[in-house]
Amino acid sequence: MNKDYAIDLLTRMIKIYSPSGNEEEISLFLADEMNKLGFQVHRDEVGNVIGEIGEGSPVILLCGHMDTVEGEIPVRVEDGQLYGRGSVDAKGPLAAMIVAASKFADGSFPGKILVVGVVDEEKGGTGIQHFVEEGIQPDYAIFGEPSGLEKVVFGYKGILTVKVTVETPSGHSAAPWLFDNAIEKAMEFWKQINRLHMREEKLKSRFYSITSCLTGIKGGNSSASFIPSNCEILVQLRIPPQLSPEQVFEEVKRKIDRYKATNPKVTVAVETVDVAKAFEADRRSVIVRALAWGIRKTTLNYASFSRKTGTGDMNVLGNALKIPVVTYGPGDSRLDHTPNEHIDIQEYLDSIEVLRKTLTKLPELVKRRTKN
Repeated sequence: MNKDYAIDLLTRMIKIYSPSGNEEEISLFLADEMNKLGFQVHRDEVGNVIGEIGEGSPVILLCGHMDTVEGEIPVRVEDGQLYGRGSVDAKGPLAAMIVAASKFADGSFPGKILVVGVVDEEKGGTGIQHFVEEGIQPDYAIFGEPSGLEKVVFGYKGILTVKVTVETPSGHSAAPWLFDNAIEKAMEFWKQINRLHMREEKLKSRFYSITSCLTGIKGGNSSASFIPSNCEILVQLRIPPQLSPEQVFEEVKRKIDRYKATNPKVTVAVETVDVAKAFEADRRSVIVRALAWGIRKTTLNYASFSRKTGTGDMNVLGNALKIPVVTYGPGDSRLDHTPNEHIDIQEYLDSIEVLRKTLTKLPELVKRRTKN
């Protein structure tokens, strides 16, 4: 592996500022770069970059996202750490996938490798949704997100984001006892959502239980003389695999009905803003075993496995295509979206070797499983 090239590629990717909605420059850059590395490359109509190596089966998808959250960070190297927006989330994992897959551009892979850089992961998920709708059917997939060098992520929680609007009759602030206050009522209802639990949960587990977060509030009047008559809150619930977002949304609506019964002068309405079903992969799948082998052979340590309480593109692809999917990539996910986002350069280089070994092992495991 040309270490200098691998570091240079990631550095150039990070220097291209690409917040969600502004991915064209990095999309064109990666299409050109992957073409030089021996991929057959095309860009789809939403801006995803799709590079192919080889043909036939198995078809292995390596997928990462090109967009980042807002906020530039000066790109620099300090004490073996590469600083810059997207270094961890998730240009580091995507660059590692590109470099690892390019090792098979000589035709040595007995199947097809797809490396895809998608747009809009941080916001609406347009990129991965379009990829699924295009009907491309891989057999196995690895998503590039920061798991750490020796860890495989095989589960993500689902998500349900709701907007709740509370309205009350207005009145003069000099007589607050005569009127309901929409902001106060919205806070009362938020407390009910925050206590929402269902019998299918495992309350002692962060992954297998519902968690709620109040992420936005808008209400009140321009004049302090009026009691607020309108308040809008945004609530995000993270949903475990044993529940669907639809089941949880029905429970939210039931809470609204009960709340309205005891607060007849208060109008409460709810609508869905964002939804994704949880996904949990089979830890015994071929892709998990191949990755674990790659980690063991590269680091001399056994792989560890984890489920994340967040939500990612793995949810969309895993639920839509029903194939074995895991998440893997260099970087510390605690640095996601932070002002000092950085990646350990050696960890990044080692992750390339993990992925290369994984791609070498996977067809062998597939062949063995087919024989059995």
